[in-house]
Amino acid sequence: MKLGIVYHMPFWRDQQGVLWELEGSFARYVDSLAPYFDEISLCVPEMRNPPAAGSRIRAANVRLAPLPFFDGPAQFYPRLPRMAATIVRWASSVDVLHCRVPTPAAFLAYVAARAAGTPVFVLVVGDLRALRPSMTYRGAKKAIWATYTELEEWCIRRMIRHALTFANGAALTRKHDAPASPVIETKTTTIDAHDLAVRADTCAGPAIRLLAVSRIDPRKGLRCLPDAVARLGSSGYDVSLDIIGPVAGGAGAAEREAILADAVRLGVVDRVRCVGALPLDQLLPRYRDYDLFVLPTLPGEGIPRVLLEAMAAGLPVITTRAGGIASLIAHERNGILLDESSAPAVSAAVARLVDSARLRQQVIRGGYETARAHTLEAQAARMMAVVSPWLATKLRDKPPNDGRGSQRSNAGGAGDVASGAAAS
Repeated sequence: MKLGIVYHMPFWRDQQGVLWELEGSFARYVDSLAPYFDEISLCVPEMRNPPAAGSRIRAANVRLAPLPFFDGPAQFYPRLPRMAATIVRWASSVDVLHCRVPTPAAFLAYVAARAAGTPVFVLVVGDLRALRPSMTYRGAKKAIWATYTELEEWCIRRMIRHALTFANGAALTRKHDAPASPVIETKTTTIDAHDLAVRADTCAGPAIRLLAVSRIDPRKGLRCLPDAVARLGSSGYDVSLDIIGPVAGGAGAAEREAILADAVRLGVVDRVRCVGALPLDQLLPRYRDYDLFVLPTLPGEGIPRVLLEAMAAGLPVITTRAGGIASLIAHERNGILLDESSAPAVSAAVARLVDSARLRQQVIRGGYETARAHTLEAQAARMMAVVSPWLATKLRDKPPNDGRGSQRSNAGGAGDVASGAAAS
């Protein structure tokens, strides 16, 4: 059984033919599905000039069906004439198609699979329409983004109508669920059993280290954090903040500059750092260096996977009720939920957790329980328990490799059905 997955996360191959992904969460997701299929074929953009670090695909049965590199819809659609035949041919070559959406290449692959009689299952991971109010685009860019958003909404609705569909969190599930096309809730994750920490408490010393892990763009609510640090400092708390994550395009670059400018203006420039992006395998151990996790994100989320990463590391989580977050986090049981993304709300929540060891330890214990229930292995097993009877076939129940050991070369071979056309 050959599973094809289409998404926009870029990959590359090293000189040994090993596959690497830029950020890591998608690589881990692919590895979690690999034990259930004979082969997984990834229709994703390929980087020709890869960075020095990334996250590797560990499963030996994953192949690359590369597309020319694109970094979002603005780069995808001008290249569509070059990619269309590749996507159609690839989608017709797999036994099952899996689309993670929103993503620009998914609908074309879906149409090709449907035409070939290939079953399709979909995972909805985000809500572009809900993000629109927080976008900073003006004029023509705003109109183009609105048009693209509505195109993705239309495509997703069409796919859901004729495909088995999962959605990340309760909010996305409610949005897309319908009597004629029911949607199954899941919670996307990046953690496995090896990532669970054992510490029972944080905030042991006078200096409190806050962590935010997020791409930097206006939709993530990060602008309030320098003010929150300043308010905490004025109240006598010795607090510093690291923001780890990539800058998301021009809007993200402007947001980063605004965050740092606010830190200068508020006198906390020595306490607020934008660290940049880290591959997942390097990021996960870093969580354990901090005392509290903050993510004052805005509407448009499914469930940010960083919340489970923080819980697995024993970090108390402070975040907003945006999107599907409240379906993962119960207030004061496994995290602190904010009603608004603001500096007063963040600083008050930080102060509560610093001052109350009982509340802090309760949240940490609840976080471990939640993380344990939402590992990659558990998520994949739940999804495949639905996919298998839907396909009317038994999927593999033993991995073709151990998923964490050495990887055979996954370059070339029958799985590279698109490489020639994509490179031309």
